[in-house]
Amino acid sequence: MTPDQRGAALRVFLGLGAEPDKAAAARGEPLFQQNCAFCHGPKARGATGPGLITSDEVLSDDHGEHLLLFLKKGRPLKGMPGFPTMSDGQLKDISEFIHLQVEAVANRGTYHVLNILVGNAVKGKAYVAAHCMSCHTAETFAHLASQFRSPDQLQKGWIWPTRTAGANGTPLAITATVKTPNGASIAGRVTQLSDFRITLVDAAGAAHVIEREQGVDVEINDPLAAHQEMIMTLTNEAMHNVTAYLETLK
Repeated sequence: MTPDQRGAALRVFLGLGAEPDKAAAARGEPLFQQNCAFCHGPKARGATGPGLITSDEVLSDDHGEHLLLFLKKGRPLKGMPGFPTMSDGQLKDISEFIHLQVEAVANRGTYHVLNILVGNAVKGKAYVAAHCMSCHTAETFAHLASQFRSPDQLQKGWIWPTRTAGANGTPLAITATVKTPNGASIAGRVTQLSDFRITLVDAAGAAHVIEREQGVDVEINDPLAAHQEMIMTLTNEAMHNVTAYLETLK
C-alpha cells in the first residue's frame, strides 16, 4: 500500500472524520504562521499558548463550519484575540491547516519513510565484524535483508530484534534462575520483574511469584542484553552504515 492508501484505510479505522483539504491548508499555513504560531506553535502543538491538536473546538469541526465563527470572535477573556477583518475564506484555510496538523499526529498511515540507505556499506561491514560476531555467526546474516520488506524494517530489526526473532524461530525470552534461602532453585521464563518480586513460568507451565527478599539470589539471562548495551553507544553514522551493509545481504 502507498502512504496515501494506508492513510485512507487508517482514517476509516480510527474514525478521524473528514479529510483535510490540503490545497486550502497550504493557503492557510502562511496565515497561521503570521497570526497564530507565536502563541500556538508553528505546527499548532503549543508554544506560549496551548496546543490545538486536542482542542475541543478543533475536533468538533470538519471544514471550518464551527471554527470560522470562533476565530472571528476569539476568546478575549483568555487572551486570544479575534480576527474579524479576515475573510471567511482565509479563516477556513486556517482551519484546514489546523486540521492537517491533527491529521499528521493522529494518522500515522500517511507517514512517508525517507531513504535511509545513506551509509557506507564497507564501514558497516567492519562494524558488524567488530561488534556482532562474538555472539552471531556468518549464517545469522545470510540473506538477512530478504527477511524484511523495507530498509527501515531491516534497521529496526537488527537494532532491536523482536523477542520471537531468534535463530530457527527460538524465542528470545528473558529467563532467570532463582535460588531461595532454603536451597530451592526455580528456573523459567520471566513474565514480571521488579526490585521487589519476580514472576517465572517454568518448563511445565507453572507460574512462580517470588519476593526478592534477603537471601534470594536472582540470575537473569537476557538474550538481547548485548543489543541493549550496543544501543547506548550506537551513533547515527554507525547505524546507517550497518543498515547499508545488511541491505546488501539478500
